[in-house]
Amino acid sequence: MVKLSPMRAAVFDDPASAPRFSPWDKGRFQLSLGIKAIAPAEWIEVDRHYTAHLVEKRRLLTERHGEVFDALPESGAAQAECLDRLLGHLTRDHPGLVEIDGRHLRVRATGEILNRDDFATAPLDLAGRLVQEDLCLMAPGEGTWRLIAASLCFPARWRLADKLGRPMSAIHAPVPGFNAQLARPVDRFFAKVTAEQPYMRVNWSVIDDATLFQPTGHGRSAFDPTITPENLGDRLHLRVERQTFTALPDSGALVFGIKTVIDPIGVLADRPGLVATLRSTIATMPEDMRGYKSMAPFAGALDTYLAGLEAAAARDGATPPSPPIS
Repeated sequence: MVKLSPMRAAVFDDPASAPRFSPWDKGRFQLSLGIKAIAPAEWIEVDRHYTAHLVEKRRLLTERHGEVFDALPESGAAQAECLDRLLGHLTRDHPGLVEIDGRHLRVRATGEILNRDDFATAPLDLAGRLVQEDLCLMAPGEGTWRLIAASLCFPARWRLADKLGRPMSAIHAPVPGFNAQLARPVDRFFAKVTAEQPYMRVNWSVIDDATLFQPTGHGRSAFDPTITPENLGDRLHLRVERQTFTALPDSGALVFGIKTVIDPIGVLADRPGLVATLRSTIATMPEDMRGYKSMAPFAGALDTYLAGLEAAAARDGATPPSPPIS
């Protein structure tokens, strides 16, 4: 048996620093890729929610397996390469997280022992059980990229069954402006990604449900009277996705990783700069994008809440108020 190295402490484990990501901090909405290069060691992240997220993944993969894992028959080689790549990364950059004993893997945080032979036809299913990230495999073809396999336990209001096998343009068709502005740049970017240089970007939304598994919910517009400025700090949440991209050179596929971070919007109460930029970003967000993000049910209460935080900060001389949401 391989001797366990001391398990590395959670990389991001300070709730006082939340939110860790604030992609709205420029104060204006812009539909863009926002790609940046990261060190290879930063591909996979581990935080204080690691154990809880893996337990939730195990529950979903037991109770709703067909909804959270699926793969096309031609994805086998890419799945196997992704698992091998992931195990190498965890061994090197997160020592002690997963113990490898021949064909068996022991996830130290949960005590779960997984047999590689049980996942011979679905290696990506095994890979997804080892990390917080959802893992999606994209394959090139006919000038674009198709989704060929995914372990998707924490979708942000989309269903794997609706996307598997489809090209980027179809996958993102519901996103206002994506095909017109980003489809071609995304295809070009994917073609340039290498195994040696991973990349990341951040996606975000304000949501009224902190559940990790959300396969539906885009485009809701009915006003919700139960969400008020008084309770909104606990009722609404910032849902941020740390999205990563790395290539699998042997199969030619690309691994699209999605690590979900959810914080109650109340964490902004002591962050006046982020309050001001969030409010102004929402104010400059096109109406169809706000509709797509299902912000209509609580838009008025959210603006009142943020305006109140801004006013308090302005009285303290911290930041000037921003324009209201129109």
